Amino acid sequence: MSTDTGATAAPIALTSGEPAGIGPEITLGAWQALKDELTFFLIGDPTHLPEGAPVVPISAPGEAHAAMARGVPVLARRFGAPRAPGRPNKRHAPHIARSIREAVALVQAGTARAICTNPIHKKALQEGTDFRYPGHTEFLADLAGGRDVVMMLACEALRVVPATIHIPLSEVPTALTPDLLERTIRITHNALKEQGISTPRLAVAGLNPHAGEGGAMGREELDWMNDLVARLASEGLALTGPHPADTLFHPAARARYDVAICTYHDQALIPIKTLDFAGGVNVTLGLGFTRTSPDHGTAFDIAGTGAADPSSLIAALRMARDMSEGPA
Repeated sequence: MSTDTGATAAPIALTSGEPAGIGPEITLGAWQALKDELTFFLIGDPTHLPEGAPVVPISAPGEAHAAMARGVPVLARRFGAPRAPGRPNKRHAPHIARSIREAVALVQAGTARAICTNPIHKKALQEGTDFRYPGHTEFLADLAGGRDVVMMLACEALRVVPATIHIPLSEVPTALTPDLLERTIRITHNALKEQGISTPRLAVAGLNPHAGEGGAMGREELDWMNDLVARLASEGLALTGPHPADTLFHPAARARYDVAICTYHDQALIPIKTLDFAGGVNVTLGLGFTRTSPDHGTAFDIAGTGAADPSSLIAALRMARDMSEGPA
């Protein structure tokens, strides 16, 4: 197992997320699991961590290495109100957004090697601040200078990328344009190459049942998806499709590609959450730096009960380490 606890590697910046959710519990659980394996630090309010959690205040990211063995290294940022599990507080919203902004600034400055983000609650952020983004991915893209990015979900058995993300299903056929799908494919291809996959194999899912079945069940595949895939494949991309989505995720099919390019949110997320609900990781590709996140939300219903499973955050921190530059 690789480690990065030496002082030669910058630590991972972990954002606070929504304090009323399970972020504080899974942060503590991740520290307990990873304190001898990698180094991260939390940007947030140390009083929001579970009672009795060992906390080591730090004044700069580089201090996290020495602190990690003793407790959760925290770059302390007071949020101005106590934590109430399951009940978001509007007063926290500006500080939650600031935690994300600060993490981006630190990774861009090179004092953090990667960002891992705890879950946020979009409605609470929108009600308490000027946050007007559909989610983390779009906010981070803006902070990175308006880059074109894609969201990849990954676990041991599968990687998936949805071309359209947080929009109603009724809007997908209009939003899924040739330009969007091509950009999604190219960003994914380039990002996987940067991660060390010399020839990434990409499989494109069809939009319609049976990939349209020759136009009988929808025409997007026939009208433009087939031609787009063929053109990009002729450029040398290891690209196939569009494939019927209902046969794309069984083990024999998964063995033939490195990532599935899906047309909409649930087409991508249902198979990966079925395969590995606890261990899935959300990765943003195209930012110019590494960003991962657990593949779940704030889970207000179990916040503060001790029932939160840190497995996805643990996997996200490990993936952030493995994807980011620096000694392993």
